[in-house]
Amino acid sequence: MPKPIGMEVSIAVAEAVKLCDVDVVSAYPITPQTHIVEHLSELVADGELDAEFIPVESEHTAMSVCVGASATGARVYTATSSQGLALMHEILYIASSLRLPIVMTVANRSLSAPISIWNDHSDIMAERDIGWIQTFAVNGQEVYDLTFHAFRVAEDERVQLPVVVNMDGFVLTHMIEPIQLAEEKQVKEYLPPRKPILTLHPDKPVTMGPVGVPEIYSEAKRQLEVALLQSKPVIIEAWENFYRIFGRKYQPIETYKAKDAEIILITMGSLTETAMLAVDEMRERGEKVGLVYIRLWRPFPHEEFLSAVKKAKILVVLDRAIVYGTNSGPVYTEIRSSLYDVKNKPFIQGFVAGLGGRDVPVERFFEMVEKAKQMAKKAKGPQYIHLDVRED
Repeated sequence: MPKPIGMEVSIAVAEAVKLCDVDVVSAYPITPQTHIVEHLSELVADGELDAEFIPVESEHTAMSVCVGASATGARVYTATSSQGLALMHEILYIASSLRLPIVMTVANRSLSAPISIWNDHSDIMAERDIGWIQTFAVNGQEVYDLTFHAFRVAEDERVQLPVVVNMDGFVLTHMIEPIQLAEEKQVKEYLPPRKPILTLHPDKPVTMGPVGVPEIYSEAKRQLEVALLQSKPVIIEAWENFYRIFGRKYQPIETYKAKDAEIILITMGSLTETAMLAVDEMRERGEKVGLVYIRLWRPFPHEEFLSAVKKAKILVVLDRAIVYGTNSGPVYTEIRSSLYDVKNKPFIQGFVAGLGGRDVPVERFFEMVEKAKQMAKKAKGPQYIHLDVRED
C-alpha cells in the first residue's frame, strides 16, 4: 500500500473523479469549490481524462447539462457551493425525480446576505429535501473516499439516485492533508462501468419528465421517497465493499469514546475532529463525554443513531445552520424527531455555532457541555443556544 502524500483536498477530489473515469463534467466556478473543476479542466485538456468538460454561464445551466448528459447514459460529475447550489435549486429536484445518478461535491459555504465566502452548512441545509443521497466528510481522506462511494451507490441498479458529498469550504477544500491515493485497479474493481436502465437516444425516442397530472404526481413523489429510504442498505453495502478493497471502514453513524458516555456531542463535518480533542480533554478530567458524528445525512440512519446514543443522559447537538422561524437547527430538529417515540430519552440541547466561518475552538465544546448540564438539571430550556453572538 503506497504511503499517503500531501495534497490539497480539492485536487484530491478531482483526482478521484478522474479515476472514476467520468464522461461529462459540467460546472461553473465559485469559491471555495473552484479548484476542483479547475483541476478537472486541466486533466481533460492534457488528455489525462477522456471526458467532455462543458463550461457554462451559471450553476443552473451546469446542473441542467448534468441532467441531460446523465439521461443519455453518461457518468456525470459536478461541484458547487453556496449561492451556486441555491441557483441549481430548481434542477436538483428534476435530477432526483428522474432517478439520474449524478455525483456532486458541495464545498459548504454560507449563504448571503451578508455576502460570506466562509464555511457553514446553510447552503446544503437549504437543500436537505431535494431527494438526493447526502454524505458529510470529516477530513480530506473521507472526501476522497466518499467520491468513489458516491458513484458506486448512485449507479447501483437498486438505487439510481444522485448523490451529494459535502465537505467544509476552506477548512477542507484548501487544506493540504495526507491522502492515501487509490490505485486504478482498485477503483476498477470497486466501480463497474455504468449500465443505464433507460436512456435518451434519437434512435429510440422516449419522454422523460413530462407533465405530471394529479392522477400520477403523488405516485411519482412517493416512488422517490421509497427509493431514497431503500437506498440505505446499498449505501452500507458499498461501504463494506470499500473496506474490503481499500481497507478503510465507513459507517452511517460513527462514534468516538461513546460506549459508556453519559454526555454525547453530536457533530457533522470537519468540526468533528475538534470535538474529538475536546472529548479527550474532558475524559482526562474524568467526565464521561463521548462523540457521535453523522456521516449519512440523507437518508437519515435513525436505527444506527438510536443505537449509538441509547445509553446517554444528555445529547449536545451542534448545528452550523438555523431553521428560521422554528427556534432550532436542522440537525437538532432531525434528532429530536428521531427520539420522539423513545422512552426515557436523553435530554437534548441544541447549539448553533460557527456560522459564516466563525471559529469554534476546543473550549467552545467545553462551554456547550456545561450549558447542557445546566439545562438538563432544570429539565427545560431553549431548544438551541446561539453561541458567540454579541448582544450589544
